[in-house]
Amino acid sequence: MMSVLVAAEHRRGALRDVSYEAITAGRELADARGVDLHVAVIGGDVDGFAEDLNRDGVDAIHTVADGEEFDHNAYQAALSQLTDRIEAGAVVLPNSVNGLDYAPALAEALGVPIVTDAVGMAYDDGLTVTREMYGSKVETTVDVAGDRFVLTVRGGEWPPAEGVGDAAIEAAEVDIPESGARVTGFEEVGGGDVDIADADVLVSVGRGIEEEENIELIEDLAEALGATLSASRPIVDNGWLPKNRQVGQSGKVVTPDVYIAVGISGAVQHVAGMKGSDTIVAINTDPNAPIFDIADYGIVGDLFDVVPELIDEFA
Repeated sequence: MMSVLVAAEHRRGALRDVSYEAITAGRELADARGVDLHVAVIGGDVDGFAEDLNRDGVDAIHTVADGEEFDHNAYQAALSQLTDRIEAGAVVLPNSVNGLDYAPALAEALGVPIVTDAVGMAYDDGLTVTREMYGSKVETTVDVAGDRFVLTVRGGEWPPAEGVGDAAIEAAEVDIPESGARVTGFEEVGGGDVDIADADVLVSVGRGIEEEENIELIEDLAEALGATLSASRPIVDNGWLPKNRQVGQSGKVVTPDVYIAVGISGAVQHVAGMKGSDTIVAINTDPNAPIFDIADYGIVGDLFDVVPELIDEFA
């Protein structure tokens, strides 16, 4: 029987959350097929990464010590060889900038179909992948022909793998061709010293705030809650907050423990970036605002009345 292989992703010395989410997706697929789940980690501190990736449900971890950061050629070559070696039928990758860099080339090298940006899947006689298109306005399903394929999974759609596993960890001997690409440095796009994707609690402000000077009120709420301030696209487009604070399809995908949407209507582009939050609280004057369709708790009211009361309660 063919196994399932998941490729982990790291950046600047740290594993990315989508690595653990991809393990969950891979385990789901492995369970449906009744096969083992293998994880590959390439480059960087592979031994340390392997310990962190040894979660419940992982049967084997393969380390490839080649360079410190992402290299397209190394990932394609290593995963192609590992796929053949362990007879992997499915290769699961993050639907990230790095993942999409080498996923098509890997599928071409293996001679298998590829489906990108999966948000869900079902497995009966074959794999059916759920995808969202046009800013999550359209949901589609793709039936994958055959038993072998490459699949990329969207971040925030599967819970991260947890627990401590007992996987076998082994250094994989693979032939990595010499590459003309190399990492010379990193530059943060949008600047800023906050990564909203790492926040446990987010207070997000939308166009309901009306004027730039009113954002101070939401900053006070975030401070009272020990939260991080984020925003919907109109706030960033107006220049009231920097790009690194934007949540949504054209911003960042976030999965905090608590997401508080203040004056945000809930356009599909914004919802696509925060719907994976554990608990969603919405404050809006419009009882029919789409944000209430996904909110766990909703307050129908004027934010200029509601927010000061919340500040008084939590300060």
